[in-house]
Amino acid sequence: MTNVPCAAQNDSLSSVQLGWALDAAVGHVVKTDAYERMWLHGNQAQSYGIECRFVQPHSDVFAADYGFPTLGIGLRYGHYRGVTMHKAASPDWGQAQMVDYQSRMGDIVTAYAFFERPLYRSKHWEADYRIDIGLGWGANPYNKHTNIDNELIGSRLLIYFGAGAHATYYPLPDYGLRVGLEFAHHSNGALNRPNKGVNLLSPMVGIVHQPRNTSKPCTNTPANAASSLSSLKHKPVYATLSIGVGGKTLLEDWLQTQYATSPDNPQYRKESFHVYYSLSAQADVMYRYARRWSSGVGLDLFYSSAAKHIRAIDESYGRTLHHSPWSVGLAAKHEVWWHDLALTMSLGCYLYRHMGYSAKTEEKPYYERIGLKYVFPRLHGLSIGANVKAHLTKADQTEFVVGFRL
Repeated sequence: MTNVPCAAQNDSLSSVQLGWALDAAVGHVVKTDAYERMWLHGNQAQSYGIECRFVQPHSDVFAADYGFPTLGIGLRYGHYRGVTMHKAASPDWGQAQMVDYQSRMGDIVTAYAFFERPLYRSKHWEADYRIDIGLGWGANPYNKHTNIDNELIGSRLLIYFGAGAHATYYPLPDYGLRVGLEFAHHSNGALNRPNKGVNLLSPMVGIVHQPRNTSKPCTNTPANAASSLSSLKHKPVYATLSIGVGGKTLLEDWLQTQYATSPDNPQYRKESFHVYYSLSAQADVMYRYARRWSSGVGLDLFYSSAAKHIRAIDESYGRTLHHSPWSVGLAAKHEVWWHDLALTMSLGCYLYRHMGYSAKTEEKPYYERIGLKYVFPRLHGLSIGANVKAHLTKADQTEFVVGFRL
């Protein structure tokens, strides 16, 4: 592509431009495994959203790297009342007794931020993918008296992650008609039980108002961008040390109170669980091979204060297993940068882990992490962030992290 000087361009995108969008989606909650299929019956759901969109200026070098994406914030109302759950009488449920009503998930209101990157753009068409991160509020979580079979959502405050792909047709210069497919996940990050999480897959339609400029972007970079590129050129490889403090509730406690506790016991199918603290440390070596991407490998160390309690549960069932509060993993890591903010992802394999019977039967030998971190450029690489650690998308713990770049 021929370089186009900034001065020679239409300056319609020389600063941040505002837009808006409205959409509606109709889909179904995904039944993720055989256990969920036993009690999740109705799974139809709808959601409706409104967004404020920020079109990035052509002078932003990170925006240029991503093909000039759209950032924004949104509010979404999820109508999940058609999602019904009921456990029929079965020996599979241990001492849990069948109730004479259907549990319902209820509605969820979500506030989120999004990043939407175009893959194709012409005068009348645009194709994109997007990522959403936010917080939700559930109207009807698990309740042992009125909503006892709702194992999807165990608390009102929820963590939200979404992704989608869209095609938009612009019959008018700044107004588009959009269709797409979106995925939405809500859970409480293992900070309470139950925490099966709800996964909604839904086609959508919408209307978009967005200032557009389909001309070739300018390639002049401002002084601070040149400085950033120089820094990357001379220090593409770097190391980070991070420490984290988090919390988690135990699947073992949930299973114990749901299926191994008699109905006359106050702990029978209870709805509030003890949060155990956890600690972590990470030592990573990263290679920043582009302004927007870093990849590398790291050694992860985990400590769980719940190990002693898990041992007591296993011993009560006559299980003789080795238990240790320490776990060690080796992980591949990736960071996606937008200025000093990064989306962090990792996929790790445990080198050492002895956390009892449920860890062997319910968890996987690998783990995932996803989170956000912000680097303070004037504090010599100090960063703060938050992660959710999971096993095959099932949340294990939520943690806050402080990092130091070496």
